[in-house]
Amino acid sequence: MLARAVRARRKALKLTQIQLSQLAGCGPDFVYDVESGKTTLRLDKLLDVLCVLGLELVLSQGKGALRVASGIVPPAPGKAP
Repeated sequence: MLARAVRARRKALKLTQIQLSQLAGCGPDFVYDVESGKTTLRLDKLLDVLCVLGLELVLSQGKGALRVASGIVPPAPGKAP
């Protein structure tokens, strides 16, 4: 879900992966890793990418490992909204 949210936001801002990486101060490989759902990422770099995209990481009590706020992630292809 995080991967889809990042990709959707980047595309909404009309940024390429390379442009995003330059703005966030990381390599394009890192942006690719985020968008492809790599399970191990450096938190500092992820936060830089999210900041450029105008997104934030919020911690709250819950039972799930990851939750993305509604409206951030578009429906998966072939899924009803």
